Amino acid sequence: MSASETPTAADVDRYCDQCGEPAGSAGHEACARRRDLEPPRYCADCRRRMVVQVTPRGWTAKCVEHGVRTSG
Repeated sequence: MSASETPTAADVDRYCDQCGEPAGSAGHEACARRRDLEPPRYCADCRRRMVVQVTPRGWTAKCVEHGVRTSG
């Protein structure tokens, strides 16, 4: 890829929202179990640590680059 080309979504690795490591790497079984009980801690798009707030009604996780994500 030359310097004038911008990467597409297919070129960029996504990250695990629990540990922050590349999602395609092995060893994310514990992360999958944690995901059922805990909100995300890392942005899956940029690997930044997110600000997380947990309330009795759910959670919000805020990435400074990609905005707010909420529980469903």
